[in-house]
Amino acid sequence: MSAAVAPHTPDTPRIGFCGIGKMGEPMAWRLLAAGHALRVWNRSPAKLAALAAEGCVVSDSPRQLAEASDVVMLCLGDAHAVEDVVFGAQGLAHASTPPRFLIDHSTIAPTGTRRLARRWQELTGGVWIDAPVSGGTAGAVTGTLAIMCGGSTSDIAAVEPLLRAYASRVTRMGTTGAGQATKLANQAIVVTTIAGIAEASVLAQRAGIDVAAMPAALRGGWADSVLLQTLMPRMLTPPSSPSGTIRTMLKDLDAVAELARGASAPLRAVGVVRELLREAVDRGLGDEDISQIVRVLRDQHMPHEPEINNED
Repeated sequence: MSAAVAPHTPDTPRIGFCGIGKMGEPMAWRLLAAGHALRVWNRSPAKLAALAAEGCVVSDSPRQLAEASDVVMLCLGDAHAVEDVVFGAQGLAHASTPPRFLIDHSTIAPTGTRRLARRWQELTGGVWIDAPVSGGTAGAVTGTLAIMCGGSTSDIAAVEPLLRAYASRVTRMGTTGAGQATKLANQAIVVTTIAGIAEASVLAQRAGIDVAAMPAALRGGWADSVLLQTLMPRMLTPPSSPSGTIRTMLKDLDAVAELARGASAPLRAVGVVRELLREAVDRGLGDEDISQIVRVLRDQHMPHEPEINNED
């Protein structure tokens, strides 16, 4: 992949990106393709070689990246990683001139987001926007991600043109933390749907149905969805590399459970799926594609119900 890198001018914000992983890398490429000059940092520098070859400036630390950025995006694995990159010894917050905007695309609990945002504002005077994404790696590559934002209307409007490099939809959901709460509700829908597809796959297979024919057969019906069309084939033929792992989804469902406790919201279906994911991790499947929860179900058998004798 290649992209022309535009020089920085006084009218174009200097952008930094921390976290060049499965989602972060295609998002960074989209920024380059849109003509933005870009600085990048990643805990594993080897992942930055291709971006550096196309003109990205590689920073040695988040602090160094922040020194030369007006806007910094984060796409990190969990709240601990976010806190370390922002407030650690070489964190963004220690820059002599911190960036005006910090946009966090990671998925973490709303309470954690609000705590980090307050700390960022107190230390730097800057703006923290929680902006988790949905759409997977395919959406990041094609620039069709959906972004759910928490922050002020004016702040989100100020950065939306940058987000449009990799998103087709940017929606303000409320004040700080609202983006994360929306993403967790999204994850509850996604993961319970995936579990339903996995159960349907096993049910059809044991009933003698050609499961490979089901996505086409159900296309256009009420059961149809992007998840059905994408994940049912993966349940039959596991992908060579995961687009989203079972471990990551379990982490998100743990955050969903935390949010639900604070909101006194019932999680009956999500609670069952969370146990399914935990069992998959315990069986060594944590780093497999989320579709592979089907392997746990395939190994289970319902006990035969006793026959009912209706004779007197």
